[in-house]
Amino acid sequence: MTTTPQHADAPAQVWAELSLAPAAVARARELALRYVRTHDTSTALLDHVIEHAERGPDRPAVIDGERTLNYRALLDRIALTRNALHAAGVRAGDVVAAVGPRSADTPVIFLALEALGASYLPLDPSWPEVRVRDVLGRSRAALLMDYSSDGTTAHAARSAAATEQVTVLSLPMKSEGTAPPSPTGDRSHEVRYTIFTSGTTGRPKGATVEHQGMLNHLWAKAADLSLGPDDAVAFTAPLVFDISIWQMLCPLLVGGRVVVVSDEAMRLPRWLIGALDATAVTVVELVPTVIGWLVDEMGRRDGVGLTSLRWLLSTGEELYPAVAERVLLTLPHVSVVNAYGPTECSDDVTHHVVGPADLTGSRLPVGAPVANTTLYVLVQDAEGSPWRAAEPGESGELFVGGTGVGLGYLNDPATTDLAFFRDPFDPHSATGRLYRSGDLARVDDGLVYYLGRSDRQVKVSGVRMELGEIEVVLSRHPAVEQCAVVVSGEGEHGELIAHYSLRTPVPQTQLQEALSEALPTAMVPRRWREWDALPLTHNGKIDHRSLQAAAITPRNEAP
Repeated sequence: MTTTPQHADAPAQVWAELSLAPAAVARARELALRYVRTHDTSTALLDHVIEHAERGPDRPAVIDGERTLNYRALLDRIALTRNALHAAGVRAGDVVAAVGPRSADTPVIFLALEALGASYLPLDPSWPEVRVRDVLGRSRAALLMDYSSDGTTAHAARSAAATEQVTVLSLPMKSEGTAPPSPTGDRSHEVRYTIFTSGTTGRPKGATVEHQGMLNHLWAKAADLSLGPDDAVAFTAPLVFDISIWQMLCPLLVGGRVVVVSDEAMRLPRWLIGALDATAVTVVELVPTVIGWLVDEMGRRDGVGLTSLRWLLSTGEELYPAVAERVLLTLPHVSVVNAYGPTECSDDVTHHVVGPADLTGSRLPVGAPVANTTLYVLVQDAEGSPWRAAEPGESGELFVGGTGVGLGYLNDPATTDLAFFRDPFDPHSATGRLYRSGDLARVDDGLVYYLGRSDRQVKVSGVRMELGEIEVVLSRHPAVEQCAVVVSGEGEHGELIAHYSLRTPVPQTQLQEALSEALPTAMVPRRWREWDALPLTHNGKIDHRSLQAAAITPRNEAP
């Protein structure tokens, strides 16, 4: 059975077996969505950066406000950091935590770690100390790299490191030690990074990705977006969000430019537009909420601005057809990509270029698989029963196979067993692993439609329903800017509560009537609350936990 080490002194992970119904393997193979394309996933990313530096050493590589690193300066900075990390004792296979702002230093640290064969673990400066201690302890990090400007923003991380007896290293200002040797040969199975994501138990899970999975995703992005040396990709994501990886690395893979967009510029749409225009950004990826704000601002400008932009990618949450339509009308020169993917599978596993024909449906497709990825939709007819293949158009749970499937959760084999399985469908899989996403989906005409989280399926007043379906219908109302539906109470006493913000004033009764015309009575919320703007997580997603807490507070109810 396939095994892989989770840590040098930890037992090997044995992949769980998926319980399958008779003939499920053959039918799943027949209905699988698969795209195979040859990519070099064994070579170090740094080797490609070196090649671009040799061709154009003075070309800009990373633009960070007033600071620009050309390819020559980028390599010098990587070498300096690599030497300092090596002098501090970092070796191949080590996990190194990093804390600091999104900046030009972030890809420098990542590539310096790659040069040593070590792996990158980003921390959020806003995390409380107890969470940082938990992550440092569970990851067994060898070192904490603090690249905050003055250390104050990383106070919690530094304090946690002291408690966990983890060495703290600041960015070097001069060379320390001699240049260490870099690993040679096939790098495919090196652990490249770990990102701790929120867990349903309240403890974060460290999704760990191999070099081959990361490179495969970078090449897929480059191919599907036709990226080249003239492209500038906006680096907008929080560093503990998986899309930060491709945003800061893919441009360097193809000889292009990384444009760091500050947190301040992300606060207002006019500031974001200004930042993208000032640096001639050609590609930006945003969550749907920010896309809505951006398009509203462009509408007020009659579409003036963003002349260099070629691609606008949506990720993180469901992109509703109404928002996509506003983008296509306001920015006709920009192509919109609806992307989907779990952190556990090296980021996005599907891409779809949105066209006018997609806007007529209740949901947009998230598309077809990216290169070297295989997608399966499976169904359990009863809880605990064997899985079978979902028939075309039938909803089920999405499973992912192929090169991008990660190694599981760092030093957490029990949690890994719940989501990662031996791949029973593809004997030639590059990983031998299959990931259970927990997301509901269906396949129509070769395209995947995301239907929401399986854990957002609820039963209220005896009726089983998907909260996402209610949200999709509510979002179609032209006055609705944002919306989310949660459940207050349990069992037969549960109630649906709709939270929403508006683009234009409209009576609540009109929204209720709109839902009543499209949904069964049991799926129409009885309680409503209007917000100026729905609360968001640090990643820019709607914060359902905050809404759940607000839902049980009587004073928050709408009159």
